[in-house]
Amino acid sequence: MKAIIKMAGKQYIVKETDTIIIEKDLDVAVGEKVEINEVLAVGLDNLKFGNPFVKGAKVTGEVLKKCKDDKVVVSKFKKRKRYHRTRGHRQDITEIKIIKIEQ
Repeated sequence: MKAIIKMAGKQYIVKETDTIIIEKDLDVAVGEKVEINEVLAVGLDNLKFGNPFVKGAKVTGEVLKKCKDDKVVVSKFKKRKRYHRTRGHRQDITEIKIIKIEQ
């Protein structure tokens, strides 16, 4: 069973026993269940699409860990102007294991 879900402003193609990384710190503790009701499509070989979401479909997952991603370094430089800036950013991420997909 496959599904296309919408979470944290992005779309993910998932199937059961998949692990996905969401680029957001969800308000759920580690080890708790997460129900995702924003399912755009669901099915095996032929997907059933919603308008915009499939009615009655939901995806259940479990939060494996919450942490920060690797550092992204943003650097700005203008030659001959004595200008350079370096900034860093670490995105909060949540790792979710998909347990069950229901139609």
